[in-house]
This record gives sequence, structure tokens and C-alpha cells, in this order.
Amino acid sequence: MSRTTAGRDSARAARKPAVCGARRLHGMTAPHRSTADPLGIWRRLADASVLLDGFHALKHALRFQAHVPVAVTTGRRAALDLADELAPDVRDVLETLLTEVSEDTYRALVPRPHPTAVAALAVRPSREANLETLRRSPRSAPVVVLDNPRNLGNAGAVIRLAAGFGATGVVTTGTLDPWHPTVVRGGAGLHFATVVERLPVAELPPGPVFALDPEGEDIRALKLPDDALLAFGSERTGLSAELRSRTDHLVSLPMRPQVSSYNLATSVAMTLYHWSATGGASA
Repeated sequence: MSRTTAGRDSARAARKPAVCGARRLHGMTAPHRSTADPLGIWRRLADASVLLDGFHALKHALRFQAHVPVAVTTGRRAALDLADELAPDVRDVLETLLTEVSEDTYRALVPRPHPTAVAALAVRPSREANLETLRRSPRSAPVVVLDNPRNLGNAGAVIRLAAGFGATGVVTTGTLDPWHPTVVRGGAGLHFATVVERLPVAELPPGPVFALDPEGEDIRALKLPDDALLAFGSERTGLSAELRSRTDHLVSLPMRPQVSSYNLATSVAMTLYHWSATGGASA
């Protein structure tokens, strides 16, 4: 994390009232650390839970009301010091929640150890509630649609962007699981700050589809509506024929001649920024 980002986190936290205890923040009923069996809880829940890989993923999940039954670290004191510095709003919850484990135990639980040596399991949000949010009309912010994305890291970066801009959600089509641990890691736990689901093209939420395509109308001449579906094709093959047939408007981003394309997350960032800068709802 950059110093600028860390400063913003601290500033936001300073403006919030202190949170006293896990129950007030996210409704969990975890017992005190001395009576809990965190490793037993972990092994029992791992297959059906969302892996929060790293301090920042856990921090964001707690801020956005995730239910986190168990969290571990190899350095409890260091993790709480990090909370004091970057996330004092969740520090009390972390003090109750975090259990210190050995390096060997941590590495056995987490396939790709994070530099902060913190990991947790969270309950995935209700699919039914997510679909209800996506289908709500009118919406106050667009839905980002990733049409058959291929790169897990790109998908995570897009979810992080969508959360930052206050988008209604991110929907993926195709085979990529948007809740894959690598995607959640790339999204820094911000899956819990927006709606994240996978749907076939035929079941996309209602709303006009604005799809990014080099042959489309220059985005600078358009105002993107709040209830739009902002669709982005695969990094390798672009928009699928099925998604293209559903599209209402093709939109292009300004690009210097002989430059072939932008990174997927960059394209999403430019599009969401254009939406917000031309009258979109404030994040």
C-alpha cells in the first residue's frame, strides 16, 4: 500500500466513531479467543467460505459488514500495530478475532502466504440478495459486466475499482469464478463492498448495455446513465457474439493510433471515471 493510500485510510478512520467489539461491527458471535478452537473452525468452514488473504482484505471485509468466523496470524502484535496505524476503526474487532498460530500452521491453512501473515474466512453474501440488488430498478450506479474474463488478477482489480467508485456491482460471464481466492486477493477484500456474481448473458440485470469496443462512439461525447450495464470483453477475444447482440451502444476510449489496447482494469477505471465525472452518483 502506498503512503498516500495509507493516509487516506487513517483519515477516514479518524472521522468514524470507534467500534467497540465484534458484535457491533458485523454481527458475529465468535467466542473469546481463549475458549475458541480457531483451527477446528477453520477446517470445518474452509471449503464453503471465502478466503481473506492478508490484513487489508480482512480490514475491508470487516468494514463492509462481512461475517468473519475465524482469523489467524503468525504475529498478533504486529497485526494489531498495523490496525492501530491503518485501520483503528476495526482494531477492537481484530483484537477479539485474531488468533496467533505458528508459521507451519499458517502455511498449511493458506496456499499462498501473504506478506502481512494474516488470513481469515468469511461467509459469502447471499446470492439471492445480490441478485435482488442487481435487478433493482432504477439503480443509482452502473453494473460492470466482464464478458468471459480470463485473468484472475484483472478481475480482482476491477472489483476493487467498482467498490471504490460505488458501482452497484460486478457481474462476470463465462467460466471464471469471481470469488476465486486469487480474485478476492486482487480485490483486497472489497467483494464485500459491492455485489459480485457470475451470470449467463441471457440473465444479465436490466438496463441499457454500453459495451466497450474500438469501433464505438467516443466516450467523451456520451453521458453514461446510472442504470447502465458497462460491458467489457475478454482480454484476449473481446466481446462475445452473445453479449454484442445484447448491446445497445458501442463505446470507445480515446487511444493513440498504433496502440492496440488498454489493460482491462485500466479500461474499467477510465469508464467509471467518465461516468462519475459527467454527473454520476458520488461514490
